[in-house]
Amino acid sequence: MLDHPEEYYSHYYHYYSRRLAPKVDVRIVILVTVCAISVFQFFSWWSSYNEAINYLATVPKYRIQASEIAKQQGLLNRAKEKGKNRRSKEEIREEEEEIIKDIIKNKIDIKGGYQKPKIYDILLFQILLAPFYLCKYIAWYCWWIYCFNIKGREYGEEEKLYIIRRYMKMSQSQFDSLEDNQKETFLERQLWIRENYEVYKQEQEEELKKKMAMDPRWKRYRRWMRNEGPGRLTFIDD
Repeated sequence: MLDHPEEYYSHYYHYYSRRLAPKVDVRIVILVTVCAISVFQFFSWWSSYNEAINYLATVPKYRIQASEIAKQQGLLNRAKEKGKNRRSKEEIREEEEEIIKDIIKNKIDIKGGYQKPKIYDILLFQILLAPFYLCKYIAWYCWWIYCFNIKGREYGEEEKLYIIRRYMKMSQSQFDSLEDNQKETFLERQLWIRENYEVYKQEQEEELKKKMAMDPRWKRYRRWMRNEGPGRLTFIDD
């Protein structure tokens, strides 16, 4: 220490940094955290999906269609068997309900935030497959540049919808949740052309302003902002 007094605090730091360092490997902590988040994600998505199915089973339109399909397939008649296999009305009702829900699951394609969860969408698999997705995106981007920027090919329907989705700043799941007639309207109005999309966007903003102007709740809110406002102090007793 007499020969190198300037190294005293350096040795002091290294000693206590090693002595007080956590004994658990940081990589294990990260892995456990990612796995926990992934498990929570998956079960949360399953819960949302089951809620959507339970709701659709109460909608008359889908319930009637599912009941007709079940009758055609003979599933409801099987649920009402008599004789030795006779069951209580409550058991028959529960089985009929499960049959209708199963048909709704198989026949209706739920999109958006309530779609059927896929294991590859959870965080763990997204991290593991990130290099694959990156390579796939680079290859697709190079193909896009070659076909449409260099070769000058015309856009197909899929490419047109992709450009429209990018203009609208929507995710793939959000865009998929739109009705088919909306997408057809987008294509009819040629919204993949930037000028046409700007006109459409302006029209939508004007329509939204008109709806807000006619909405009684917005009228009350504007009246309150004009008369009271959020930053005004009053001393009127209630």
